[in-house]
Amino acid sequence: MKTINDFNFENQKALIRVDFNVPLNDDFEVTDTTRIIAAKPTIIKVLEDGGSCILMSHLGRPKGRQDEFSLRHIVNKVEDVLGVEVKFVEDCVGPDAEAAARELKPGEILMLENLRFHDEEQKGDKVFAEALSKLGDIYVNDAFGTAHRAHASTTIVAEFFPERKCFGGLLAKEIESIKKVMETGEKPVLAVLGGAKVSSKITIIENILDKVDHLIIGGGMTFTFIKAKGGNIGDSICEDDKIDLALDILKQAEAKNVVVHLPVDVLAANAFSNTAETQVLDVDKIPDGWQGLDAGPKTIENFHSVVMECKTILWNGPLGVFEMENYSKGTIALGDAIAEATKNGAFSLVGGGDSVAAVKQFGFENKVSYVSTGGGAMLESLEGKTLPGIAAILD
Repeated sequence: MKTINDFNFENQKALIRVDFNVPLNDDFEVTDTTRIIAAKPTIIKVLEDGGSCILMSHLGRPKGRQDEFSLRHIVNKVEDVLGVEVKFVEDCVGPDAEAAARELKPGEILMLENLRFHDEEQKGDKVFAEALSKLGDIYVNDAFGTAHRAHASTTIVAEFFPERKCFGGLLAKEIESIKKVMETGEKPVLAVLGGAKVSSKITIIENILDKVDHLIIGGGMTFTFIKAKGGNIGDSICEDDKIDLALDILKQAEAKNVVVHLPVDVLAANAFSNTAETQVLDVDKIPDGWQGLDAGPKTIENFHSVVMECKTILWNGPLGVFEMENYSKGTIALGDAIAEATKNGAFSLVGGGDSVAAVKQFGFENKVSYVSTGGGAMLESLEGKTLPGIAAILD
């Protein structure tokens, strides 16, 4: 696996695919710099070697050229984060882009305009990819968030750099972290899967049952499993068409000696609201008119014990409706337990939109080993798929 550390970039122009698809407010100001900060080490390494960087990214889902999706809006913030001036060119291919790249000197950074202003980017167009390839000497993919897409800038462009392509530091870390959970991690290995629906996690569960020793199931998908086992779940969320599947997953886990941990009690409410009446109930004895919205105290205690005995931990999905303060205790307690286990030497990987949001909201970002920057890409990796953006570099 070639990374930026296998190259010296002196007098080389690094064409770097970054993921600067960052959120902007109504004044076009960046509201979360996580992805820019994540790409910084790769960019600085190239500059310190004596090379220059040509950054390419998409932003949003524009239909053709739409000014609100111009990467021009984020140049100042990228400069703030990197501490280096960033030049900008109003296209990503063609004469202007080629001239700007040609004039770039060692130590300088050029940002190209939004790749998705050209339909050819998402179509994985070879001519467009070749036009991008003309801008740099070495291709670096550091965009994990788009590694599951076979787009021109993430996959096809690599074909034009047969010997001179590599992973950036961020993408290398993502691959390494997932590998630790799926292949090389110290046992016991634990996967915590939460969130609302079993259906969105089926392929992950089926793929990781061969890799883990313990599986904690929490959040809304708990109730499909509890109902499958004959419990009363009241008005709790449930995928009735997945009940047979839930039973099948439990059987598969048993056959593979994976211990499945389900909640034993819940904080239930009489409405989906932060101001509803609440009570703690056994998870399989929820009366009609009530729904489970968070893990209960016994469950929190049980899950804490499981986390503390594991050496490799994957966390994907919250244990309750953490966006509402009254139902955030289970998710916070889980975060505390994983942080404690990490401090004691366990490796912990957090990924997937909601769990990343929870980790940021409750301040666990620096208390776990790694927080993945790519939701969809991480999930597809856990499903056992080879991501096109990764395969293109390994090819």
